[in-house]
Amino acid sequence: MKKLYITFLLAMVLGGLAAQTTSQTTRSNGQNKKAEKEQRKLKRISIFREQEEGENVFQRDFSVGGRLNTDGWGGFVEMGYRKSRKTVTYFQFEFGEKKNSKEVKSSNNFSFTTRPYIFGKENNFYQAKLGVGQRYLIGGKANKNGVEVDVIYYGGISLGLLKPYYLNVHNLDGRNVDMKYNPDSEDDSKVFLDPAKINGAAGFGKGWGEVSVVPGLHGKLGMRFDWAHFNEVVSALEVGMNAEIYSKKIPIMVVTDRDFNKQFFFGGYVSIQFGKRWNKR
Repeated sequence: MKKLYITFLLAMVLGGLAAQTTSQTTRSNGQNKKAEKEQRKLKRISIFREQEEGENVFQRDFSVGGRLNTDGWGGFVEMGYRKSRKTVTYFQFEFGEKKNSKEVKSSNNFSFTTRPYIFGKENNFYQAKLGVGQRYLIGGKANKNGVEVDVIYYGGISLGLLKPYYLNVHNLDGRNVDMKYNPDSEDDSKVFLDPAKINGAAGFGKGWGEVSVVPGLHGKLGMRFDWAHFNEVVSALEVGMNAEIYSKKIPIMVVTDRDFNKQFFFGGYVSIQFGKRWNKR
């Protein structure tokens, strides 16, 4: 009987020790998991602050934007590749249209069904541009409310697209027809340039089958201001000057002095763009 009591007592002691050890192990594991969770949280906060307030060192960026020029408009897509802490090389494709300073929209007051037209316009002049440039950092963002400032210089090729501008006119035969400017026909030229004969502009789709291509070069110099709170986001305003030259003079308007139509275009611009940044994997 005494041996039975001793055995029972030892079992109770060993069970208590085992339970205590298990409790301590569980408590230790719980503390370790809590510490790991806290470490992960601190790491996320650190990364969040770095993305929000730290220096922008993302390796890639992509954005889309729109541009207003002193002589037209454009829309573009841009892809950037970081080369160093301060330098980003970027590629850009843009499509836009140039306007002549003499373009003034008119309308036929006798009809509400006709489209407004531009008197004396000979061609729409569109451009498809592809180029490469660099952004050079001159002022980093000190905090999330700061602005990153870059100098940009950029250049590339340009394909000018001349699309004949059509008007709907009341021709000499008494019919309403869509007509483009024809310098080789004196009668057509008179009708095209007679406001009393013009009903309005023809449809936008008219003339695309007659587009001619004029090659050229373009470049720009400017400054870019990125105000995004997070470095992984692109929210930028750009201002600067741009220049374009083409292989011949561009006949946008019908003019007596053909020198009025330019071969070289120079002006200012302002653009805005939005996108994202990331690191390559």
